[in-house]
Amino acid sequence: MKERDIQPELLDHLPQGDPRAVRAREEMYIVNAAMGNHRWIERMIGRHGLRGWKITELGAGDGALSLRLLDAGLCQEEEMQAVDLAARPPHWPTASGWFSGDVFAHGLPESEILLANLFLHHFTDEELCRLGAIVSPKTRLIVAAEPARLWIHRLMGRILCEVAELNDVQHHDMQLSIRAGFRRDELRVALGLGDEWQVQTQMHPLGGYRFLAVRGEQS
Repeated sequence: MKERDIQPELLDHLPQGDPRAVRAREEMYIVNAAMGNHRWIERMIGRHGLRGWKITELGAGDGALSLRLLDAGLCQEEEMQAVDLAARPPHWPTASGWFSGDVFAHGLPESEILLANLFLHHFTDEELCRLGAIVSPKTRLIVAAEPARLWIHRLMGRILCEVAELNDVQHHDMQLSIRAGFRRDELRVALGLGDEWQVQTQMHPLGGYRFLAVRGEQS
């Protein structure tokens, strides 16, 4: 797996209410817990973010990650916004922004923090370059947790799916996600981040590629 291989995933094409899709989305809580993604993102926002900064989550899904940050006191409702193809969830706070649609068609809302969890690997390098070009000048911090593209994680993913009895959609999509994941500074290069960004990447033992980019003096 020297090069990224981006292929269509089942969950992206199943109807929203399809029972297999519903179960697969529910199982993402298990996947995120196993990888420690939400915990790590929460720590990074707490460590590098400042009070009053707005947070935009890309590919927010049901909003679980952003709501976790809200519950942790890392932001207020009016400082939280999300972008997703899906419609605004019924439990999403009234004071929080929700932008439904293609991020390339509608652009990114201005915010100091941009975060993504298991989302950026869906994009080709060319699309990531387009995404990097529309990041707001106001953005000071980018936090992303993505799959790490290593063969050992494909094996670990199969074991997790069997042990946790995850459904066929997870079995299929997890393998594709890992093949589309990142190594080293691939995400920084694809996004086209310049020298004004201080970038740290980490390959977590449980399959996560952790990406932290800080712009300017906040580090």
